[in-house]
Amino acid sequence: MTPDQKTPALSRRALITGGSMLGVGVAASLFAATRPGSGSSAATRQATPSPTATAQPVLRSFVSTDLTVPAITSWKTGTTAPGFLFVTQQVKGFNGAIVRESGEPVWIEPTKANVTDLKVQTYKGEPVLTYWTGTSTGGHGSGTGRILDSTYATIATVSAGNDLDVDLHEFNLTDRGTALITVYVTKPADLSSIGGPKNGYVFDCHVQEIDVETGKVLLDWSALDHIPVAETYLGLTQDPGHDGKTAGRAFDAYHLNAVEEDGDRILVSARHTHTIYSIDRVTGEVKWRFGGRRSDIAVAKDAVFAWQHDVRRHQDGSITLFDNHLYSGTDGASRGMRFSLDATETTATLEQSYSYDGHLGTAMGSVEVLPNGNVIVGWGTDPSVTEFTAAGDAVYEATLGAISYRASRHTWTAHPTTAPAVAVRDEGEKTRVFASWNGATEVRSWRVLASTSGEPVPVGTVKRSGFETSLLIERAQRVAVQALDADGEVLGASRTISA
Repeated sequence: MTPDQKTPALSRRALITGGSMLGVGVAASLFAATRPGSGSSAATRQATPSPTATAQPVLRSFVSTDLTVPAITSWKTGTTAPGFLFVTQQVKGFNGAIVRESGEPVWIEPTKANVTDLKVQTYKGEPVLTYWTGTSTGGHGSGTGRILDSTYATIATVSAGNDLDVDLHEFNLTDRGTALITVYVTKPADLSSIGGPKNGYVFDCHVQEIDVETGKVLLDWSALDHIPVAETYLGLTQDPGHDGKTAGRAFDAYHLNAVEEDGDRILVSARHTHTIYSIDRVTGEVKWRFGGRRSDIAVAKDAVFAWQHDVRRHQDGSITLFDNHLYSGTDGASRGMRFSLDATETTATLEQSYSYDGHLGTAMGSVEVLPNGNVIVGWGTDPSVTEFTAAGDAVYEATLGAISYRASRHTWTAHPTTAPAVAVRDEGEKTRVFASWNGATEVRSWRVLASTSGEPVPVGTVKRSGFETSLLIERAQRVAVQALDADGEVLGASRTISA
């Protein structure tokens, strides 16, 4: 494919701005139309009706809280890794949620902030919840990184340095107390090598390393300084309104979407050049290219990737990535990929490929290697997440109801500082009590307290049955609930309400 070849009218930019769900519906219809039958995996995925161009996510609502979340369905046929799923489903923006395998929510980001890259990381030796939040604009973002403790209190906010804004694609903490982020900056550039104006404009993608505690900029690397624009595979006419003729029409030649630590180097993924770059931290020099027009690393023809996301280096030296495979290849499907590199890092071998049921994530997407060896693949704009064994057999899948930038699985224990929520409804001569506690991970049952006069007293206990649990009791005038752990100890109590 040459840079000037046209691609389907559906653009990633229309999907990621988050303002209109029309683009999401169109994308879902496109996926359904191009998706072939099930793959060779023993697991069988139930057929679902194809979404229409005007389809909206089916939102779940509750009685005890006004929180809502897209409904999730799932199946499971084998052993999965422990932990919850972490997703950012797109409704009017990307909204963060932690869910159980069944699809039942554990935590729904309560402010409806635009959130991407939701996951558990480590900061100062403790597990923390992290994400990017801000405004999605033109295929990238302008915002900050957030770090929350196990009570969901914000303990750090990370801003980009040099008067710039953190892009939505990456918020990656290191064990040194720093954060690796991406930044998009509009700059003048010569685009004549790809048929554009000599005095044109591009999004110059930066990689920054920020000290979380002090905000000091430890690294600020510019793609435009080190990568020729001519390496792009994106044609000047492929992204409407971004042909590089003016600053407001800046051309997205690189589109950085992942930054990974790699010893004294960093690995950088550029979607629009189909390349992973190994960057010297000190000099900024490109040490090698993997993929794209100028690859230094040889790879078999059937292992070529394109428009990739979520590049990661692992302790065994292997590299994983999500191969969107959009506009390239003939199989019409995306895949997770795991490569081993030889000692000189001049040859790569595809050790395992993870694909299922023709899933095609034309943008976004992720691959996570789990502690038990399983692999989670988030299909991005194909609104699903699949867990595989290390050998590539699908053992679990969730249909997310809305696209998610990335998807991951983590163990997570949290104790919210907020109180449990309670609500009631009359049912004939009785009262139904509803209880929930957003973000609490250790609730095993609910104790209901009620009275017709005076202080409420315990009248029943019920096993937690989902994000929201209910119990039918005799008619009462005052009601409260207590959340209990596995030993029956009280974790938290609601306020007392009138029934």
